[in-house]
Amino acid sequence: MSSEIKPIKRSLQLAPLSREHHEGLLFAWKLRKGLQYEIDLERISKYSFWYWQEHIKPHFYQEEKILMPFIPAGHKMAIRLRKEHDQIRELIHNLHKAPDKHSFVVLANLLNDHIRFEERELYGYLEQILGKDELDVIFLKLEEHPLSSNKWKDEFWAKK
Repeated sequence: MSSEIKPIKRSLQLAPLSREHHEGLLFAWKLRKGLQYEIDLERISKYSFWYWQEHIKPHFYQEEKILMPFIPAGHKMAIRLRKEHDQIRELIHNLHKAPDKHSFVVLANLLNDHIRFEERELYGYLEQILGKDELDVIFLKLEEHPLSSNKWKDEFWAKK
């Protein structure tokens, strides 16, 4: 029996969100690398807040305003989604004001776990309960709210 983790086959309609998740996992990796290389916390904080504004905040909008209406009210996955979004939002804002190493580690871990939850549980659940027409509606609404394509210039995570 193999313990290999197989990639999840995502519906075409939710694939854009999954691609954004890949970028989110890369963001968490970059935070860890910056800490590992003992990069000045202000530099990491500036990047984190920029990434929040350009990527995470719009992604949260997509999930909260476009996906959430399709999840039954009070469902445990909806509650978890909202709770974790609030925690990530608060951590990033606090780190912008007062960066500290421990909170960056917490942020990277929380973001990683949150993305894994959405990919392994939430999106699969939505693909099971929603029909093609509903998934198509989600896809069209996602296209109306794209993420930024701006790039960050200070690649502190790259080897020196």
